[in-house]
Amino acid sequence: MSVSDVIKGLLAMSGKKQAELTSVLGMSSNQAVNNKIRKNSWFASDLLKVAELCGCKLAFVMPDGQCIYLSDDEQEK
Repeated sequence: MSVSDVIKGLLAMSGKKQAELTSVLGMSSNQAVNNKIRKNSWFASDLLKVAELCGCKLAFVMPDGQCIYLSDDEQEK
């Protein structure tokens, strides 16, 4: 499953629309987001914004279950 597929599923599960994603990512049009989805071209900063929009956290989960959460230091200031 591609990152784009996961993001589309996450948006659906959280009741968010692609237009909201366009705004959060600071893009000028839905077509720009469509291209990002089609090309599966995501930056870590994009994933952090998607997680925030959907009300969840982005993390690495270790084999023992320990979670290391990622955050955008700029947004925490």
